[in-house]
Order: sequence, then C-alpha cells, then structure tokens
Amino acid sequence: MLAAVAVACASVGAAVTGGPASASAPEGATASAAAAESYEWKNVRIDGGGFVPGIIFNQTEKNLIYARTDIGGVYRWEQSGRSWTPLLDWVGWDKWGYNGVVSLATDPVETDRVYVAAGMYTNGWDPNNGAVLRSADRGATWQATPLPFKLGGNMPGRGMGERLAVDPNDNSVLYLGAPDGNGLWRSTDKGVTWAKVASFPNPGNYAEDPADPNGYLSHRPGVVWVTFDPTSATAGNATQKIYVGVADKENTVYSSADGGATWSRVPGQPTGYIAHKGVLDHVNHTLYIATSDTGGPYNGGKGDVWKLDTTTGAWTRISPIPSTSADAYFGYSGLTVDRQDPGTLMVATQISWWPDVIFFRSTDSGATWTRIWDFTSYPNRSFRYTMDISSSPWLTFGSNPQPPEVTPKLGWMTESLEIDPFDSNRMMYGTGATIYGTEDLLKWDTGGQITIKPMVRGLEETAVLDLVSPPSGAPLVSALGDIGGFRHTNLDAVPPMMFTSPTFTSTTSLDYAESNPAVMVRAGNFTDSERPGDSHVAFSTDGGANWFQGTEPAGINEGGTVAAAADGSRFVWAPKGVGVHYSVGYGNSWTASTGLPTGAVVESDRVKPGTFYGFGGGKFYVSTNGGASFAATAATGLPTEGDVKFKAVPGRAGDIWLAGGSGATSGIWRSTDGGASFAKLPGVTSAVNVGFGKAAPGKSYQALYAVATIGGVTGVFRSDDTGATWVRINDDEHRYGNMGEALTGDPRVYGRVYLGTNGRGILYADREGTVPPDDTVPPTRPGIPAASAITSTGATLTWTASTDAVGVTGYDVYREAGATDVKVGSPSSASFALTGLTPDTSYTFYVIARDAAGNSSTASSPVTFTTLAGSSGGDGCTATYRVANSWPGGFQGEVTVKNTGTSAIGGWTVKWSFPDGQKITQLWSGVHTQTGADVTVKNANWNGALAGGASTVFGFGATWTGANGVPTAVTCAAS
Repeated sequence: MLAAVAVACASVGAAVTGGPASASAPEGATASAAAAESYEWKNVRIDGGGFVPGIIFNQTEKNLIYARTDIGGVYRWEQSGRSWTPLLDWVGWDKWGYNGVVSLATDPVETDRVYVAAGMYTNGWDPNNGAVLRSADRGATWQATPLPFKLGGNMPGRGMGERLAVDPNDNSVLYLGAPDGNGLWRSTDKGVTWAKVASFPNPGNYAEDPADPNGYLSHRPGVVWVTFDPTSATAGNATQKIYVGVADKENTVYSSADGGATWSRVPGQPTGYIAHKGVLDHVNHTLYIATSDTGGPYNGGKGDVWKLDTTTGAWTRISPIPSTSADAYFGYSGLTVDRQDPGTLMVATQISWWPDVIFFRSTDSGATWTRIWDFTSYPNRSFRYTMDISSSPWLTFGSNPQPPEVTPKLGWMTESLEIDPFDSNRMMYGTGATIYGTEDLLKWDTGGQITIKPMVRGLEETAVLDLVSPPSGAPLVSALGDIGGFRHTNLDAVPPMMFTSPTFTSTTSLDYAESNPAVMVRAGNFTDSERPGDSHVAFSTDGGANWFQGTEPAGINEGGTVAAAADGSRFVWAPKGVGVHYSVGYGNSWTASTGLPTGAVVESDRVKPGTFYGFGGGKFYVSTNGGASFAATAATGLPTEGDVKFKAVPGRAGDIWLAGGSGATSGIWRSTDGGASFAKLPGVTSAVNVGFGKAAPGKSYQALYAVATIGGVTGVFRSDDTGATWVRINDDEHRYGNMGEALTGDPRVYGRVYLGTNGRGILYADREGTVPPDDTVPPTRPGIPAASAITSTGATLTWTASTDAVGVTGYDVYREAGATDVKVGSPSSASFALTGLTPDTSYTFYVIARDAAGNSSTASSPVTFTTLAGSSGGDGCTATYRVANSWPGGFQGEVTVKNTGTSAIGGWTVKWSFPDGQKITQLWSGVHTQTGADVTVKNANWNGALAGGASTVFGFGATWTGANGVPTAVTCAAS
C-alpha cells in the first residue's frame, strides 16, 4: 500500500518527498476489519488483450526486460519461463490510477532498481495526482513519491517516450518529462524527491484538440522523452550531454551540454512534426528521431525519420518514405538501434491501419531501407516474415479479410519496437492487443523470413465487463472490452477464439438460462457503419461454443444489458439509449416493454421463467409477464447515484442482492420478496459488486462474494452465512485497484471466485492449500425412455432420472442411425420433445446422463416407436443456400425455404451434400442430422407450416478446412 505523503509544490524547484510503501497495512484498516482467509490468485489465461505502449530493455543486464501498459500496470520478463510477472497488483482502489503507466526506467548501474511514472488520466477522471514509484528489488516492493501534477498513462501521446530516464553514469540522477505545461523534472536522490528544472525552456504546446470539453484530446503530452549520451561523462559523474523531446511541432528537440544546467533548442532541426522517439547511437555519435504529425497512438498521417550528427550538428532526413512522397500516409514511431551493430536500426509506421503496419530496417544507418512486406502485383504482397500464433489463436479476431489484408495482422499502434541490446536476433514490439517478437531477426538481412510469435504469456490486460459461471458446461464465460469475450473450458489455457457470429468489439452483458444453461445470450458493441446488417445481440444453445445473431429493434448502437429467462424461453434486452424490449425465442422479433425507464439494468429471476427485474434511477422494477410490462415496487432507500449491480440467487425465487451506489448511499442490500422491499447490510460502508458460488460444506445457501469495504477494509470478501459475517479473501499484494465491474463465484467449486478487472484481465482464486476433488464417478444409468404424444412429426420422451454423487447436469438424447448415432438434443431434465420427424417412420432413441465433471453414464435401453402417417398437402418447396459469414476454420450459413405452391404445406425437409468436408456444429430454426457429407434438415415445430408463397429461414454454424465450397444441389421436399 502507498503511504499517505504530504506534497510540497509551492514554487518552481520545490521538492516533493515520498514516504515508504507499506506492505502490511491495508487501506483504511480498523480493529473491526473482517477476518481473512488465505487464497491463491491467478489469471484466467487469455494472454494479452490490450495496448502495450512501451517495452524497455535494461542496457547492461541481459534478459532484464519490462513492459508498461496504459491501464494494467507494469510487468517484468522472466526468461526461464518466457513469461511476464505483474508488478503493481498491490495498487488498491485508493490509488487506482497508478495502474496507468506513462513511462518506465530500468537502472543501468544498479540493475535491481526500476522506476515507474504512474497516473492514468490528467483530466478529472482520475482524482489523484501522478507519482513516481521506485523499487530496489525489481518490482517486488515499492515506494512512492506523489507529484504536484497528474500523469496520463491512458491519455493521448502515451506511446511516446521514454519520458522517465536514469543517468547511465550517475544513477542517483533521474529525469521525468511532464505533461500539460509542467515541463521537465529532476531527482538527484534516486527518485525520492523531485524538483522542476527551472531552466528548461519549453513544456510543449501540442494538443490534438485544444477545445475538447472532456479534457481528453486537449491533453498536452508535454516533454515526452529523455536520452543521455553516456560518452559525455565518466562513471560516478553526471552525464553532461542530454537530449530531450518535446511535443511541439516547431521545437521538438532540446539539448544540454552541461548536465542539465542550461538548455537550448537544437539548431537546424526539422519542423512540422513531433518526435515520438529519440534514440542515441553513442558509438557513431548519431541521434535518430522518428516523427509524426499527431501524438497518437490511434492516428498519424505524416512524418519523417531524421538523424543528427552530434559531432557536426548536421541533420539528414533518412525517412524510408519521406513525408513529401505521394505514398506517405503515416508518421513514424517504434524506433530502435541494434546495440550489437549500431549501424542497424528499425522504425515502424505511426500509424498504418491498412493494409497493415510496416516495419523498416536499415543496416547502413538509414541510407537505405527494406520493408517487412512489399506490394508485388496489387493486391498481392510479399513477406519477410511468417506468423505463428498457435499459442494465442484468437489473434486472428475471427476475421477473413480480402487481400491485401491478411489475418493475423502484423500489428497496429506499434509505438514500441525494440531490438534486444544483447541479442541482435531478438526483437519485441507492442501492439493494441499483444506483444509480438522474433528470435531470428537476422534472417531479414539474408533474404530469409523471420518468424513472429506472441511473447505475451503472463501479461493480461483485458477490461472485463461481465462474467458468468454456469452450473454445467464451460466453467467460465466472459464479456470483455475490445476483444469481445471467451468461453473458457480450461482456466489455465488460452481459448482458441473469441466470440464470433457476430463479433462484438466489446461485449457489454452476458446471461444464461439457469435451468437450461446451454442457452446463453450476449449483447455488445461494434462500429455500426462498418457492419450495418449485424445485430447487437447474439444467442447460443450450446453453452457459448457457437453463436448466432438475432434481429434487433431500430436505433440500437450499443449493447446495454440483457437477461435470459430461467428456462431460456425468452429474453429481455435493455440496449443503451433505447427502450427495453423482450423477445419470445431467439430474437426473431422484439416487442417494446412498458414501465421500465431507458437505461435501466435488467436481470432475470433464476427460478421463475416469467419473472424479470430492472433497476434505474433509484427504483426497483418487476415484471411477472416475461418482460412485457414492468412496475416499480415500493422498495425505498436504494442508491440513486453511482453504478449499481444486482443479481438474483440461483434456486431461490425472489431472492435478490444489490450492490453499488456512491458516498453514504453505497452498500449492499438484500430482498427476499422479489424486490418488494430491501434491507441494507450493516457493516458494509461501500460496495461495487456481488456474486454467488457453491455453498460451503454443511450449508444450504450459496456462498456470497463481494467487492466492498467491510469493517473499514476495501477488498474481496466471502460470506457463508448470507452476509452475517465476512472473510477477506484477497490480501495487500493482490488489491487490483480497478477491480469489480464483474464478479461471480463458481457453482461447482466451493470457495472459487472469478474477479474482473479494468486492465488486469480475469482473476480466479481458490482457498489456499485446497484442490477441488476430481469427480470420476459417472451418473447412474437413466431409465428406458417412454414415448408419448406421438404425432406424424414428433413425440415426447420421458425417463427415470439418473443420480450422481455431485449432481446430474443434463442428458444427451441420441437417435440410432446406423454406424454413427445422432445426438438430437441435450435437455437438463428427464424429458425431451422430439420434432421434425418424418410421418409413418420407425425411430429408435436412447439417453445418456452427464455430470458437472464431464462424466457420462451408460446409455439407457432404447425405445422404438413409429410416427403417425400424416398427410402430404401442398405442391412443393425450394431451398436457397448461402454463406452469411466466414472466418478461418468456421462459417455461418443460411438456407431460405419457400413454399412454391399455392396451398399450404405442413412441413419440409431440406437435403444437401457438403463438397469439402464441412461439418455443422450448431443449427437453429430446424432439426438436422449429418452423416459424412450428407445433411438433412427438417423444420422445427413452429416453422413447418408455410402458406402458399411463404418462406422461412434456418441458419447454422459449421467448420471448414482447406475450402468452403457451396453444395451443388440443395433439395427441398414438402410434407
């Protein structure tokens, strides 16, 4: 924890003194703090997921590497495991902005020392000033010096730098470039105290939009990098020659020749652009700068690369593509010099979104350049690299672009590109989603292809917006900012792909049907102008493995919140900025709800399928007719300001917990009467979120989890007695200052909690020293199914339920079909309605039970029956097949069935053969079987009857390899 530190900043040159950081005293600790229990905290693996604006190699110790992120803290490279270790998890809510890191410096003299310039926003979004954090043990422990101004780790220009630097000759001296008119600062006692350098003449005047009323684009990055010439002094003496970059298009480079006593604008320098990077080749006495017309990191349309002969003062433009060229549509950043071969340097475009980032490499100090890719005959390109993303396959983003674009992209927002100072073959670079790197860089120079791979394991930077842990299927499904979300079947493995069909930029809300958890729904955001045909809501019937999109009401631009009925029969959706709607079925149509205000949060009762809840403006609302209408309850005392989260307890109708609010009205409330009244929990002085998990041994009520302040301590808590008492389950080393937007327990593992953060990914934790037992005992054999309600096209199967030591989670119903039996459904209870059967046909079915550990029972004895004869009716039908969406390894198809006659038909059957071995993984609005390449699809029970000339559509998700050809013949038969 950071100690409270007095800040003295009365005048220019006043020192700011930092006290030691305490590792033992939690924020606001009091004698009445809740009990604590030891937990082991780990990340759910995604690997990356956010912008890495800085990678910093120590210049004197091999393999000592740090990475800084804009909202997720800093990391240290561990060569033995080839992974990253987070270093700022101790930052709590009181200083949450310290997770925004605008610069990092690693000491070249005492290499155990590392420094961080911390602070997330320079406008009012972050209530605290910035600070310089310092560590003498590589980030294991920290001390802090608060500053008299804010720092902007997540502000415009955050990729420029590094603005924090250690003197390589006298490491007691550090410099820090400050934003927003605060100039250049210096410490002479290893970062303990800081004073403004009064003689530095230019604090920087550039802002992307000086008139921005939000104070974001009006941010002035200020002094953006500091570079020492180590040859200008001897060890133990202050370096005399120093270069500084400033965000000023007319005056972007300054220097000092007397150890920072006086400063001057470097004469002859280029104008019109900002120097994002300044790298000194002290062997050849050359300063290189990479410039762009904006501060980035999202934009930049022009720029140049220059070199300064520091001996003669001569400037030379060495741009691979100069700004005056008709081919110039980007600025430059990502500048690096090979310290083993100083005449070799690289630079990256800042920024080339299309078709991809470009890296340039020179082996003759910038006289000539080669590109990492070149156009051949448009739109084709040749590549000096191959990419291996097998460790993070989701980096394709599920896309299938047309040339000249490829997937995965080489990168974007590539502000930091660094050649290892000890190994010319190793290079790392940051992107908006990950860290990539290569270990065979020298192949570039001999005509070979370098191999680029993710080098990001351990670095988790996702912003988590929602989490669900259903009672069966995958243990965790996530809603994430920027990369959509994932289905985790293994918490310690990177999932193969984010959600697709459709792909959301950010998934804002998730839910599942409590009694039918294979049914899921998600809502989210994307750029509407780029995908006008897509919907902001999607559905799954296999626990999130595959998704299909529904329709949507008019005017929706953002996802908002969405809720599934307890049995999955309907959904209620509260899109952002649009009134609440409900849908019966999977979003085929939506009807406006009444009584609930726009902007309300919606959730479902976990027992009663027709009951939904809403909250907005301090009022709680209830619907008992499936979301058609809501009415405010008489509940009072609920928060009217601040974010509010509420959830209904699984298995207990009308049992609701609510958390949030601000100031004195923040806390946790509970209702046991369906929201008619709420009682506030004593001892909880503020709260962010609540969640539920498996009950403690001997308890019948689910374990309750909260991110809250209880007994004066802010942390993550668990209660096994409905909130009467609490135990703190995080500690001072795991305070996760931006935590709590998402929170849930695990319904299958007592004590396990899943915690979402804004920038440190998804955390999960188990009670220390306990290992969830492996369940290897399968459920008992189900009873023989009985067939009833037999018609020409359907029947109902019921059977005696299986039993299991842990609990049966569902059943799989199979139809005997020769060598390969066909699974026709996966109900959660001991009955299943069969549809789409052929009249006057004999069928045989059997059932297998499943438990939460994935064990399967012995198959039941089979049941055989014959459907009724039925009638043919109608004249015929046609089927039109199309590929609606495609991505590497998968696609979404749609088939339109049309009654071509004048009289009605009662049902239809569509058949085709896949030409390239495609395999259907999920189909909706129909019932399908697939044997090899042959596919048969029969109507669902609700869309078989078609009037003359009427049509219906069914869709499916499928896999493909090699090719995805369209079937040559698609037939339709009416019944």
